[in-house]
Amino acid sequence: MDIAVLIKYVPDTTAKISISGGRVDESSVSKWSISPFDEYALEAALGMKDSAGATVIAVTCGPSRSEKGLRDAAAVGADSLVHIVVDDLMTLDSTKIQGLLAGAVKHTGADVVFCGKQAADTNSGSTGPGVAELIGAACVTNASEISHDGSSFGVLRPASNGSERVSVQTPCVIAFDKTSTELRRPNVKGIMMAKKKPIESMDSGSLGVDVSGSTAQINSQSPPAEKAPGQMFDGAESVREVVQKLRNEAKVL
Repeated sequence: MDIAVLIKYVPDTTAKISISGGRVDESSVSKWSISPFDEYALEAALGMKDSAGATVIAVTCGPSRSEKGLRDAAAVGADSLVHIVVDDLMTLDSTKIQGLLAGAVKHTGADVVFCGKQAADTNSGSTGPGVAELIGAACVTNASEISHDGSSFGVLRPASNGSERVSVQTPCVIAFDKTSTELRRPNVKGIMMAKKKPIESMDSGSLGVDVSGSTAQINSQSPPAEKAPGQMFDGAESVREVVQKLRNEAKVL
């Protein structure tokens, strides 16, 4: 069983983001990392490698810095690395990126795809379903637990009345939420081995994917409005004022 894991290399959730000229200034981002939900997808694939002998293929799409995300995946156990080179992802809409990822998945021959339910930078949540549509696969989203019985996958996901367990056969795409499994971290040996692992690079031309004519473009990006300074009240004599502010300003009463 070959599992393609789609990972995105994004600004770390602890990194400070600045805006310049109506766009995120990527050169000022101090730390990049694999998108958190993609980490859970990778961990699930590595669990399948341990239990069922699966081969794990990490696939990313982005500029040259994205190779570091692939190295990080290799350091914890990914077997093969595929880099779709796109210098600026903001020039492509989500359908074009899904087309590239689907092309890479077909190239690897994998009929099982794991990914995060959404990326930490765009939060669109469209990658899993979009890739599934393009490769003709079933798609299960918001997975929090997964098992494999040799012929199908059992996936636990939220439902309107609690949780439900879904059975899905290959080909399939499974998009992961946070799971209860502790994420493995690379050791020195894994890091050193990852540095030597080859990365297969490709682009839209080699994949035969037309990325022209994006139908959606980002015109500008802006930081959220600054929050108003906090207010402090001390003593029982402030209760009436606090209640009035909660009712009339905060609108929570």
